[in-house]
Amino acid sequence: MLQVRNLDLSYGDAQALDGVSLDVPAGAIVAIVGANGAGKTSLIRTIAGMLRPSRGEILWKGRDIAGQPSHVVCDLGVGQVAEGRQVFPTLSVRENLLMGSMLARGRARRAANLERMFAMFPRLADRHAQLAGTLSGGEQQMLAIARCLMGEPELVMFDEPSLGLSPAMVQQVLGAVVELNRAGLTCVLVEQNVAVSLRLASRAYVLENGRVTLSGAGRDLLEDDRVRQAYLGL
Repeated sequence: MLQVRNLDLSYGDAQALDGVSLDVPAGAIVAIVGANGAGKTSLIRTIAGMLRPSRGEILWKGRDIAGQPSHVVCDLGVGQVAEGRQVFPTLSVRENLLMGSMLARGRARRAANLERMFAMFPRLADRHAQLAGTLSGGEQQMLAIARCLMGEPELVMFDEPSLGLSPAMVQQVLGAVVELNRAGLTCVLVEQNVAVSLRLASRAYVLENGRVTLSGAGRDLLEDDRVRQAYLGL
């Protein structure tokens, strides 16, 4: 579904991505792991059209979308749940969700999708009139996921969805990702909890200093001594 080929990205003289290549098959959960500053968020933002690469291809169903504006990428079916949630704090929960359906692909089924999100996340239904900025961190993460789904994406990139959440809320949020995947959504997961993300992922890539240094089945990488020493403290 998504192929990245030899992707380079620089911030001025600093190279953030160096020849990154990866594949995301339809229906998979693909994890991208690495230390802070490894280039994970830069990769997600480049795929999403927020950053323009200096070299390489981003193939969405065979079409090169590298350098396309983010609204074009979204309307093709590539969604993003950004790090830090980034809800609209002065809008209500319902208004935030409706903002997610502004894309052309999400307008026709706006009402049905709104009901679907409230069924999927009952806490959002209970707080539909509440300002998003007054929600807890976990509730805001649920809202960010639901808002993205209002645009009917076929693939969603989750950037640190459990960051700053309580253990109980982490379980709920990552459980929602698993359930969405079981329902057919293709997922790219950038997650600080390396052990959990590798257990969930059918395939995973390790980024170090902007380069892919390891790749393979998630559970295979979980048993790799280099991964265990670098990221799991074992």
